[in-house]
Amino acid sequence: MNYASSTPEVSARQGDTTSDITVVGGAGHVGIPLVLAFAEAGMTVNVNDLNEATLATLRAGKLPFIEYGAAPLLAKALAENKLIFTSAPNAIRGTGPVVVTIGTPVDEFLNPVTSAVQKCIDDLLPHINDEQLIVLRSTVFPGTTDWLHDYLKRLGRKNRIAFCPERVVQGYGIKELAEMPQIVSGTTPEAEAEAVALFNRIAPEVVTTKPLEAELAKLYANAYRYIEFAATNQFYMIAKSAGADYSAIMKAMKHNYPRARTLPGPGFAAGPCLFKDTMQLAAFARNQFNIGHAAMQINEGLALHMIEDLKRQFDLSSMTVGLLGMAFKAEIDDVRASLSYKIKRTLLTNAREVLTTDPFVTTDPTLLPLDEVIRKSDLLILCTPHSAYKEHDFSGKPVADIWGCLKNANVVY
Repeated sequence: MNYASSTPEVSARQGDTTSDITVVGGAGHVGIPLVLAFAEAGMTVNVNDLNEATLATLRAGKLPFIEYGAAPLLAKALAENKLIFTSAPNAIRGTGPVVVTIGTPVDEFLNPVTSAVQKCIDDLLPHINDEQLIVLRSTVFPGTTDWLHDYLKRLGRKNRIAFCPERVVQGYGIKELAEMPQIVSGTTPEAEAEAVALFNRIAPEVVTTKPLEAELAKLYANAYRYIEFAATNQFYMIAKSAGADYSAIMKAMKHNYPRARTLPGPGFAAGPCLFKDTMQLAAFARNQFNIGHAAMQINEGLALHMIEDLKRQFDLSSMTVGLLGMAFKAEIDDVRASLSYKIKRTLLTNAREVLTTDPFVTTDPTLLPLDEVIRKSDLLILCTPHSAYKEHDFSGKPVADIWGCLKNANVVY
C-alpha cells in the first residue's frame, strides 16, 4: 500500500482527535464490519484508507457495498462521533492498536505477493510508536507474522505483533463477528494477551494458537470450502455426462443421511478468497498440494465445461446469450473474481451477442435491466443464483441452470 501521494483527511470529528484503535484499509470489505463492531463496543475508531471517495460515502452515512446489518450501526457510530476518517498514515493518533486489513494477493503465476504487506508496514512505521500493537487481519502467507516480528526487531522497533484472521462470509460480517469465535495469535505472550483483550470486546469467544497455526487455519478453512465445491462440481459433471439428474442424486444421498448433509450443491465457486487462498497454500506446500490444484481445475473449468455442452446443444454463433447475475455470489454486489465474467469473455468469441444483468451490481455500466435481457436473448444462463431469479418468468426462453434453483424456467441444462 502506497500512501505517498495522499494527504490526511479528518472528518466526523473536528480537530486533532485521538482514537482508541486504527483500522488500516478500514473502508474495505474486511475493514467496515470490524470498524463498526469496535465502534458498537464503545471505541473511537480511526478509519484509515486510501480511497477518499469511499471515506466520503461512509461519512455521509452510506455504505459503499452491501453489508447486511451495517447501516444502523454506521448511523449510530456517526451520531455518537465514534468514527474518524483519515487517508494517510500520518493521521494516526494515540497509542491504540493498529489493525492492518491489507492481505497477500497472488500474481499471474499464482504465487503470493508478500511485498504488499511489507510495503504497507513500511509506510505506517514512521507514524506509530513502539507501544502500539500491530494486528494483521487479512489472509497472509504462512510465516508472515513471525517474519514481521523479526523484521521490526531488526529495525530496532518494539511493537507487539498479532495475527487475528478475518473469517466471515462476504456481506454478513456484522452478524458473524457477533456470533463466531475469533482466532487470536501473538508473537509474544504480551502480544497475544493484548490481542485477546481487544477481540474479547467484540467476539463471543476467542481461540488462541501460535501465529503459524493461525495463518494455516485461515488458509485451510478457505481451501477446504473450495475443495468441497470442487467435489460437488465434479460429481455434477460426471452425472451430466451420464445423462443423470444430479439434483435427484443429491436428494437421495442427503435424505435423512447425516454424513452427506454438508455436501453443497453445484455452482460457480468464485470470489476474492477461496481460489486465492487455495493457491497460497499450494505455494507454501511447494506445489505439492495436489488436491488444491485439482479443485482449481474443476471449479475454474466448470464454466468452460458448460459452454462446450451448450455449443453441442445450440448454435451459439447465431444466438444472443443473456447472463443472469454478475456478482460472485448471491445477494451481494461484489464482482471480484466472479466467474460470470469468465463466462462472458468465453461467450464473446462463441455467441452472436452477450447481454448481462444483475439486481445488485452498480459498478458495471454494461449491465441491462432484467426484462430487457430476457426479451433480447435467445438463451439465458443463470450465473449467480440471486433470489430475485428463483420464481421469475423467463418467457419460456431456454435457461441453463447449473445451480438447480429456478422454479418457473424452461431449464435445458
